[in-house]
Amino acid sequence: MPDDATLTPEWSPARFAARLPALRRRAALLGETRAFFTTRGYTEVETPALVPVPGMEVHLSAFRTLFRPMLEGEEQALWLRTSPELAIKRLLVAGAGPVFEIARVWRNGEVSPRHGPEFTMLEWYRPGADLAALMEETEAFVRAVLPQQVSFAGVRTDLTQSFERLTLAEAFARHCNGLDILATLDAAGEGDAEALRLAARAAGFAPRDGEGWEDLFFRLLLERIEPALGRDRATFLTHWPAPQAALARRDPTDPRVALRFELFVAGIELANAFDELTEAEEQATRFARDVAERQRLYGEGWPVDEDFLAALRHGMPATAGIALGFDRLAMLAAGVESIEDVLWLGRWPYSVT
Repeated sequence: MPDDATLTPEWSPARFAARLPALRRRAALLGETRAFFTTRGYTEVETPALVPVPGMEVHLSAFRTLFRPMLEGEEQALWLRTSPELAIKRLLVAGAGPVFEIARVWRNGEVSPRHGPEFTMLEWYRPGADLAALMEETEAFVRAVLPQQVSFAGVRTDLTQSFERLTLAEAFARHCNGLDILATLDAAGEGDAEALRLAARAAGFAPRDGEGWEDLFFRLLLERIEPALGRDRATFLTHWPAPQAALARRDPTDPRVALRFELFVAGIELANAFDELTEAEEQATRFARDVAERQRLYGEGWPVDEDFLAALRHGMPATAGIALGFDRLAMLAAGVESIEDVLWLGRWPYSVT
């Protein structure tokens, strides 16, 4: 049977009063975030939410709608963005300099105590910065806006301690019985499914029938590695295998890995960052592969963002950029256990319990 909270409207004064302290903490966090970046020379920007291409990630599902011109022209399929990333990078090409956006974004099907189909993403990009500089700035930001001690689901992190920097290769070796993840990549830096299956068996993990490199990689990551991260101290998980490069450039000293990190605090994946790929033709190749893979897996999707590629060809400055889940940050700031506690109308029109 549904509990009383499920039956009681979220706008009921009693339910709202219980959430109001967390909501006020969220409101204060917005001001603190803007102050942090503006004092560091960033400009706050706003980019379109309704776009022809919502993002290029293979495994994200987007919300589709139709634009119908009132006077003339054919209707056009448009999408709610999954991230402002591609739009913000156009601004970097244009010369906007260091920028940040507190962006409303949408991802279809994502509902849990840490996910919602509509949520807020904080993204910032600094031309001239590298991944190390971005980690330093991210650590400074997190410490500036969160309490010294934060916790979630029984996991506590002391933010006064220096943040751990752990490569994916080190994480697999530490948490997967010495498994050498980089040895499972071929000469071109692509994942070799049979090599990973053999390495997993040698490390004591049984591959599943038909499990490819990416499937097995993510299963080990989710089951063995991520639960151990961001516990006593925050963790930057860095230098991802090249098949997980996305929009990051490869490490010039070892092209088997991409210059990417994720940040974990109190056991929560809080942010994802890249030393941004600026080479247009390599990005075009990746996009074409992603479109084909999305079509193969899901039978639907959207085309390559050709306007973004045109901007890259014009020339984007070397940049480091990051996407941080603002709602999750607010959960840690307020000390609550569900994302709905930091959303003003979190249950409408869907449930996250």
